[in-house]
Amino acid sequence: MHPTLTCICLGRARHAHVINSRLRKLASSPRSKESCELASKATPASRCSEQLLLQQEEGGTMGVGKVLNDVKPYLAMVLLQVGFSGMYIVSVASLRRGMSHYVLVVYRNLVATVVMAPFALLFERGVRPKMTVTIFLKIMGLALLEPGLDQNLYYLGAKLTSAGFASALVNILPAVTFLTAVLLRMEKVRLRSLHSQAKIVGTACTVAGAVLMIIYHGPVVQFPWSRGHGHTAAAAVAATAASQSSASWLNGSIMVIVSCVCWSAFFILQSNTLQSYPAELSLTTLICVLGSAMSGAVALVAERHDMGAWAIGFDTRLFTAVYSGIVCSGVAYYVQGLVTQARGPVFVTAFQPLSMIITVVMGSIILKEEITLGSVIGAAIIVLGLYSLIWGKSEDHLDKAAAVANGVATELPLTSMANGNGNGKHVLGGHVTDVETPAVNCAH
Repeated sequence: MHPTLTCICLGRARHAHVINSRLRKLASSPRSKESCELASKATPASRCSEQLLLQQEEGGTMGVGKVLNDVKPYLAMVLLQVGFSGMYIVSVASLRRGMSHYVLVVYRNLVATVVMAPFALLFERGVRPKMTVTIFLKIMGLALLEPGLDQNLYYLGAKLTSAGFASALVNILPAVTFLTAVLLRMEKVRLRSLHSQAKIVGTACTVAGAVLMIIYHGPVVQFPWSRGHGHTAAAAVAATAASQSSASWLNGSIMVIVSCVCWSAFFILQSNTLQSYPAELSLTTLICVLGSAMSGAVALVAERHDMGAWAIGFDTRLFTAVYSGIVCSGVAYYVQGLVTQARGPVFVTAFQPLSMIITVVMGSIILKEEITLGSVIGAAIIVLGLYSLIWGKSEDHLDKAAAVANGVATELPLTSMANGNGNGKHVLGGHVTDVETPAVNCAH
């Protein structure tokens, strides 16, 4: 509201208070000409003050709603990383007890399909767009990248190394995603911009930290809660070291890195697919269905000489398949799709260090794993580079928001995307643009 108009309205509001006081004094007397005139004078100003008060209350409500809307992507990604940490621990425990990682991928995606399909059919009946050949090929690519390649490579890499090492090495994912986005021209790099320089330095640090983790091990770092393990822990570590040679460790590291490349490509392709197929639950279900078929075909070939690998009971194998399917395939694909639409694929991958910390602590307690000094130093360098990259991305996000506020045409995700029927589809962490402020009529 214009300052002059506000002053006029407040002045009339004070005048209305005086007039209303005089009206209350005349309430007991018969209606006179004076009281009628006072009543007619009090009405517009009172209406103006009431409208001002309502606008202030609505503004406070909108402010709280905006804060909550901005917090949603962060809260969703933090909870998701906690879920991933649990998956890293239980999956490595099951794989070390003899479970086939090919079979685990199949069961994981089957469970995700069974859980997510009812929600997709119920909530996206009128939102689901028409399936085309191009969209189907994109979904096939998503199923190949994530359930087919990424999950198998990561499970095998974590089995050959350790849960803590694999979760730490996965922190190169944001840098890989950034490089891929730059090559595909989804990210712009300006060498003279401080934000772009931070992205470049952060990417270089993450790569250097990953290389350090692979080529240098150093002494074992003792945690306060692991010092009491004594000879039992030492014997377990010796047995693990004997079974994992330098060659297998290197192979496991390469598999984890390749899985990160596949995962990065999955995020970028998912962001592109959601633009033409904005039905997150249905997309999640289709990815899991096709992923189950692809990984099932691979598992049948890989385990053709041992059909007993498909048998699971009420043990850690069943828990691993159910937990990974619900949390890390079904819920994760859906939440990642929402946050990717709102903040982009680099933002989604920026929360990996939290998962690393939780996994290292849980792995040292549950799996009796020990972390070497090289892994700690390399992980610290990766985290520093990671948050340098995040800072550059967050400043880009603020610059885009400021451009929209100044009237510059910028493509930003909206809070509500209308479908063909006119129904709104909410997106986490979006920004409302072109908001019309209701006018206040202070005149007669």
